[in-house]
Amino acid sequence: MVNACTLFVDRVVNLMEEGLDVAIRIGDLPDSSLTAVRVGTVRRVLFAAPDYVEKNGKPETPKDLTDHRLVQSLAMGLSPEWPFRVDGAPATVRVEPRLRMNTNDAVIELVLRGWGISHLLSYQIAPHIAERRLLHLLEDFEMPPLPIHVIHQEGRLVSARVRAFVDFMVERLRAEPALNGTMGSR
Repeated sequence: MVNACTLFVDRVVNLMEEGLDVAIRIGDLPDSSLTAVRVGTVRRVLFAAPDYVEKNGKPETPKDLTDHRLVQSLAMGLSPEWPFRVDGAPATVRVEPRLRMNTNDAVIELVLRGWGISHLLSYQIAPHIAERRLLHLLEDFEMPPLPIHVIHQEGRLVSARVRAFVDFMVERLRAEPALNGTMGSR
């Protein structure tokens, strides 16, 4: 019998300290002794329901967000500044979300109901964008995509089943359209 443990967290973990064999990381990686296999990218995207945009208008620039009802996911951080790219340079807009929620699913559900605008990672809302239940906003102001890697220890310490799992995950993640530039609106 094979014992397996899956840990889903929105924080960087130390594989060795937590007894893990494999992790999937979003974002730039620090130098380490771990092996990283790039499998795709995601973007930080702003979105709203068509009903919300119809009733409240569509923001044309990041500064327009101050005139809208915003929902912030705590998984995206507590910062009151949301990152954008303006004229090719990084910029932030100070926002005052009317509501902060601790799960991305709750944020998505609230936005689907037309309550306001939020931002998450592109793969999290890709099905709703493809179904036109959500609209992708301010695409021209997005920050560059974030890389996604499968990381693991390499060498003689890696078991055959860990290697097989890594190979499986790399193949599946690379085949996922939402992680490789297709979200339904571009």
